[in-house]
Amino acid sequence: MAFAVITFENKKTKQLKLAPIGFSWTNLFFGFFVPLFRGDWKWAAILFAVGWITFGFGSFVTCFFYNKLYAEELINNGFKVKSLNGADKNLIKASLGMSRL
Repeated sequence: MAFAVITFENKKTKQLKLAPIGFSWTNLFFGFFVPLFRGDWKWAAILFAVGWITFGFGSFVTCFFYNKLYAEELINNGFKVKSLNGADKNLIKASLGMSRL
């Protein structure tokens, strides 16, 4: 289960997005539908292809790192951290392996 949820905000559009950090149970059970509902089209297509090729068993691997990919993608698209929702910043940095948080 994700141990923390980060609220990201795009300063230009004022759009808010929530990004869970940690193991993705939703990705394990629902596969490519998770990025599809989050509006992450690139990873929805990639996870669909992986799921199709592996008959759905690719979710057993992608559930370990998809939340990290989603958070990195938000940061690369200009989103900034608005709130850590009570989580420890150093623990999240270590979990993501990022210093740009």
